[in-house]
Amino acid sequence: MRPLSRRRPVLSALIAAFAFAFESTFFGWLLAKVELPDRRMQTVLFVTTIFMIVATALIELFRLVNVVTLCLATLRARDPVPVPPDQRLRVAFLTTIVPGKEPVEMVEKTLRAAKRIRHQGRYHVWLLDEGDDPEVRAMCRRVGAHHFSRRGVPEWNTAAGAFKAKTKHGNYNSWMDRHGDSYDVFVSVDPDHVPLPNFCERLLGYFRDPDVAFVIGPQIYGNYDNVITKWAESQQYLFHSLLQRAGNTLGIPMLVGTNNAVRIAALKSIGGLQDSITEDMATSLAQHATRNPATGRRWTSVYTPDVLAVGEGPSSWTDYFSQQHRWSRGTDEVFVAGFARMAHRLGVRRALHYALLMAYYPLTAIAWLLGAATAAFHVVLGIKGVQVPQQVWLMLYVDAAIFQVGLYLWNRRHNVSPHEEAGSSGLSGMLLSTLCAPIYVTSFLQAVLRRRSGFVVTPKGDSASPDRLLTFRTHLRWALFFAVLLVVAAVTGHAHGFMWLWPSLNLALCLTPPGIWALQAHHRRRRARHRPAEIYAVPDEAVTGEAAPGEKAAPGEKAAPGEKALSDGREPLMTRDVAA
Repeated sequence: MRPLSRRRPVLSALIAAFAFAFESTFFGWLLAKVELPDRRMQTVLFVTTIFMIVATALIELFRLVNVVTLCLATLRARDPVPVPPDQRLRVAFLTTIVPGKEPVEMVEKTLRAAKRIRHQGRYHVWLLDEGDDPEVRAMCRRVGAHHFSRRGVPEWNTAAGAFKAKTKHGNYNSWMDRHGDSYDVFVSVDPDHVPLPNFCERLLGYFRDPDVAFVIGPQIYGNYDNVITKWAESQQYLFHSLLQRAGNTLGIPMLVGTNNAVRIAALKSIGGLQDSITEDMATSLAQHATRNPATGRRWTSVYTPDVLAVGEGPSSWTDYFSQQHRWSRGTDEVFVAGFARMAHRLGVRRALHYALLMAYYPLTAIAWLLGAATAAFHVVLGIKGVQVPQQVWLMLYVDAAIFQVGLYLWNRRHNVSPHEEAGSSGLSGMLLSTLCAPIYVTSFLQAVLRRRSGFVVTPKGDSASPDRLLTFRTHLRWALFFAVLLVVAAVTGHAHGFMWLWPSLNLALCLTPPGIWALQAHHRRRRARHRPAEIYAVPDEAVTGEAAPGEKAAPGEKAAPGEKALSDGREPLMTRDVAA
């Protein structure tokens, strides 16, 4: 890959500098105003006061870490130089199926699209079938795809490790153990993602660099017809549009299982995909922490922002929370258990990048718990902790928050989603991240307590999980906690100044998802009641054969999401500084 541009656009640098300056100024002012409590206090009150001071400082430190992450990503974001693929590469296309949990029709659509992918060299399409299902075998014969199953092979179905049973990484590693030597690279997508014909053309060229271990593209949802999916894709903007591009500067974008290309020799050098419920995160760390035995240099990776596959996102709160729990739980496990022993092998800059990348989930959870504990101690015991002029605190806090949001909005121009309009704020994605805080808390506590958690296949297609009140049990438990705090505050009179604001805002936050669900259910019931009357409504064009007044007839079939941007004759992305 060619050297990346070192140019730093002035405006991006200024906005990042102001965001960091305001947040760090606020944090420094807060620390300067800290006054230790009188040691003559009762021991319990003294210790609790110290805890509240430390908790407040940590919460603001975590916010500063998030600002630093955003600032560094703003300055480092880069796009790679497209490179023509080496036609001599032997390539296998891989996707998986868990019969009974993933529709065969959906996977067949993916395989048929994979057959249309362009590559002049050796190229085979494989389906990795966890169930060795006869219907799946017949479908593969019909499509012309190769079929593989590890079912019934004990050495490929172990209790843990590289070949762990009922896991995605175990399925892939089993195929690689059996057929990996026949290929140089495998390209893969999740079974609900339909690859575009230029999938290999945009990914494989980077393997001309012998140190590139894997190449990845963004995750784009095609079922963009409900509010959950829309918000979920908007939420991913920061990772796919900015943080992954920032990883290009150091050659360490994270492996994403949705769509990627992987050098088989590199993956085998670390023992295959790693045993984790977020195998892509764990594999990225392991791969970047090792060196290419052929060159002696560290393995690298490349992220390209091209939309190369369109899949299905979670379409219900149940499936969305399950997805977020899996992602956060896996990241927490890697961060808590595996990162420390691997950091020194990454090098300082790479270790810092991964630390900031993984910090979001655990720091969000810890900040939530510290905030809840601080509010509880204040309401119950009347302890104030950090005592600062509230008007000054509010002014500095709001100023810092405005610049942080401003930096977020400034980077929205790099959004890779083909669905969101240019200039859209992405605030729905920010809101959704905030609404997931209780889920992140549960995941973090499970990781710290080493609770067992297996890989859960996110339902796809028509098998989406229905929502019910139990879906929101985590949010409702926290809502009850904050409601009780507010009642106690009213009784004790201990909610001084803005101290009532934290439990009030969190109560509203916890009630928002079930509130949206209840409102959606109400609208569905209303539409169902009025649907019979609509059966007899005949549109004008159905009678006259012409478009209704004020409408334009569609000239042809609408392109699939992302397809226009890739097939309208434009040249591929060339060398450029993303922050320009």
